[in-house]
Amino acid sequence: MPIEIRLPPVTPDFDAGTIGAWAKHVGEPVEKGDVIVEVETDKAMIEVEAEESGVLGRILVGDGQCDVPVHSTIGILLQDGETDADIDTFLNGADSTVLDRAVPTSSPAPSEPTAGTTETVSAPATAPAGESRIFASPLARRIASQNGVDLSALTGRGPNGRILKADINDFLGARTTEPEPTAPAEVVPLPARQAPQGHGAHEAISHSSMRKVIASRLVESKQTIPHFYLDVACEIDVLQALRASLNAESPQGEGHFKLTVNDFVIKAAALALRDVPEVNASWTDAAVLRYQEVDISVAVSTEQGLITPIVRKADTKGLATLSNEVKALAGRAREGRLKPEEYQGGGFSISNLGMYGIESFSAIINPPQSCILAVGAAEKKPVVRGDELAIATLVNCTLSVDHRVVDGAVGARFLQAFKHYLEHPTHMMLRGG
Repeated sequence: MPIEIRLPPVTPDFDAGTIGAWAKHVGEPVEKGDVIVEVETDKAMIEVEAEESGVLGRILVGDGQCDVPVHSTIGILLQDGETDADIDTFLNGADSTVLDRAVPTSSPAPSEPTAGTTETVSAPATAPAGESRIFASPLARRIASQNGVDLSALTGRGPNGRILKADINDFLGARTTEPEPTAPAEVVPLPARQAPQGHGAHEAISHSSMRKVIASRLVESKQTIPHFYLDVACEIDVLQALRASLNAESPQGEGHFKLTVNDFVIKAAALALRDVPEVNASWTDAAVLRYQEVDISVAVSTEQGLITPIVRKADTKGLATLSNEVKALAGRAREGRLKPEEYQGGGFSISNLGMYGIESFSAIINPPQSCILAVGAAEKKPVVRGDELAIATLVNCTLSVDHRVVDGAVGARFLQAFKHYLEHPTHMMLRGG
């Protein structure tokens, strides 16, 4: 019997994704463990491996298909002796759940039941007995709760009528396009899918999955986290000299490194988090979660949007190791090749716009973290040492803080420790793992 190729739940909150590209062609043999298809999540492109061996008989969901529900049948694998006719027999057989899960290559999965769909498929999403009987993904429930959406009013496009994130987003888009007349005028948003009146020719660029998630998380952060900001200027002339000296001693080939100022920033922040562990924490309604390991998220700009790969146990790593790891993570991030474990988690974030000449800025906290450090450009400025004027290379750093977790004095102690390590970089090298 032909074997279904289903879209797996590649991450814990994954309920639908985009088929990036098939790695195999129809008629090509497939071995168990081979990469068979690439799936685009909201953060990266994930390689999906074949769970069985066989021959790729048919692709049901083509390249670029969006909002494909998890567990959908996206292709068919043939076993020895089977032909294309066996696929037709299989798909037209008594087991209609295969057809329910399959998504056509020409159009997205229908949001309403088709004529061939039984009542038991659509009933869970509209059952009147209460939310406990409504099938919905955890992410869909969270977005619905944040936006006051009644799940019982929706019909899901997922397996067995399961409500997905895409269903919520579609509902919100329709709701903002036609606002209810009873809504107060001051809170009615601009129509979500229409150009502002009076504007001329324009290009409509569809939202990517990553851009939608970024927008949702930033709105959540600014609306629910009480931000406050602390600034500090750090002299880095000694750091620059040490960096130049270390780079000059870098070996050729294996073990080669080229340290950047950002590498020192990450290391300094990691050691400061070890010194002031109250900052390495997150807020929950039940308790403050204080992390025992120092995992730092580093903001990387990609064509699809911002992503924050994580340097695990950054406080325990030497500068050369840390530098090469950051470069490798940033490279995979820009290629969309990060694994979920490489960008999920982290207790603290760093965003550096210094390479763009930005003197200083305030970053938005990356929930559920409690702090993010914004790093500006290194610039030579006049400073007063004793009673004399001198020139020093300064970097402005701004710490955005969640006041529910970190008080002003605690944030100040963290920045004091961070400034100390940047201005005395040899002390970073004296701290053991």
